[in-house]
Amino acid sequence: MEIKPRLAAIDVGTNSFHLIIVELEPSTGKFSIITREKEIVRLGSGSSDMKYLTEDAVRKALITLKRFKALADSSNAPLRAVATSAVREAKNQLDFISRVYDEIGITIEVASGVEEARYIYLGVLQALPVYDKKILLIDIGGGSTEFLVGYRREIAFDSSLKLGSIRLTQRFFPDGRTNPRSVKECRQYIRGYMQPIVRDLSNYSYELTIGSSGTIMNLSNIINGKSSKGDSTYFTKDELSDTVNKIIEAETPKSRTKIPGLDPARADIIAAGALLLDEIFRSLKLKEMKVSEFALREGVIFDTIEKLYMPHAHKGLSDIRYKSVMHVAENFRFEREHSLQVCKLALKIFDATRKIHKLGDTEREYLEAAAILHEVGLYVAHSQHHRHSYYLIRNSEMLGFNENEKEIIANVARYHRKSHPKSKHPDFIKLSPNDQKIIRKLSAILRIADGLDRSHTSVVCDIEASITDDKVIFIISTKDNVYPELELWGAENKKSLFEEVYNIKAEFLIRNR
Repeated sequence: MEIKPRLAAIDVGTNSFHLIIVELEPSTGKFSIITREKEIVRLGSGSSDMKYLTEDAVRKALITLKRFKALADSSNAPLRAVATSAVREAKNQLDFISRVYDEIGITIEVASGVEEARYIYLGVLQALPVYDKKILLIDIGGGSTEFLVGYRREIAFDSSLKLGSIRLTQRFFPDGRTNPRSVKECRQYIRGYMQPIVRDLSNYSYELTIGSSGTIMNLSNIINGKSSKGDSTYFTKDELSDTVNKIIEAETPKSRTKIPGLDPARADIIAAGALLLDEIFRSLKLKEMKVSEFALREGVIFDTIEKLYMPHAHKGLSDIRYKSVMHVAENFRFEREHSLQVCKLALKIFDATRKIHKLGDTEREYLEAAAILHEVGLYVAHSQHHRHSYYLIRNSEMLGFNENEKEIIANVARYHRKSHPKSKHPDFIKLSPNDQKIIRKLSAILRIADGLDRSHTSVVCDIEASITDDKVIFIISTKDNVYPELELWGAENKKSLFEEVYNIKAEFLIRNR
């Protein structure tokens, strides 16, 4: 009997952690769920601005993650863990990520708000027959709310607001109790935050509104008189309004536990979440919502399946990543011909020197993105444009990349000129030793590729490598037998990082056609 592969994903949320373990059908990309686990962790508790993860919350998170990893290991399921708002905003984010890796062996990926929305959208597309419908997706978490307009996997609009059930509870209902004044203030606060979303969404049409994740699912359970979880149901604006009033009238968490269908673990935060959804309905003039049982963790599973079992025909950035990178490049008016030439040469060098750098296809994608974007900093100023490139890449929304991947790409682009990576550079040294090594290796390649288009005329048409124990000879072909004087000078001038990183001499040989 054929043993089917398995995968596991953890949603490291602000309120709760969710584990899912699935069995795959690689030929179709479909999966069946073997195990679901949920643990209330309240990682975002402790301060209304969520600037720090408290020691108590981190300790509970570590216990939960250790248990989840044991479950995944016992199922022989490779694991991905994706963190959202609480970790994304925490100033001690890196300390938490390091502790999780050192103590448990899990690498935490931090999703940006829009990348979080993309994962949720992927999950919704697996749960509901809405692929051919233009949908508005709304996902309320503990620390943030995601909005997305999508059609056939194309994302027309996405945005993330720092509004969530825990964040609002801590600000307006710190003891879980409601009163007319706090409810009024909370509603006003939400309406103020919602105005940019209302303006932006007025430019888009959609056929159906989908809601996902714990707050919306629990409200749906209350509305539909269900105590079970995981059903996809509709509810209307009026049904939601009646339920919100019922929740608010039960002024204490203890009183709310008597409401049929309410999850007792949410009794203290459901009022804030309910008010948030009610104000979203009012602001966007929504009439009804359909609820998806799948959300971020299922989207992470599907994203992993696509990367591992549904490879793209071309070797390079996936379609969504490439479009995202090109969107950023075009926004900052990059020099297309030069950037794409440097990218082409960087990838040729990468492929020709796999023997010595020993990196894989994921790192190749980082190099491709960094090469395309390496000079976007010129949009700000020529002086120190490599530093501007770092800032613009790091702070751009790039679908398909998590926050750590953006950090790597931004650093690789930053080091395409001037200083080598150094321990005194804060944006470099804050990364893990392995990520620092990747940046040094890829930057070394990018510098040579950039040097080989010093004249910005794309004169170099091909590059190969002959590698011995102590030397790599780059064999360069040029178009029309042009002698690339500036390119040779540029490459010689920028090869020192390559020689330093790989402990090998680099030479350049012209082989004209």
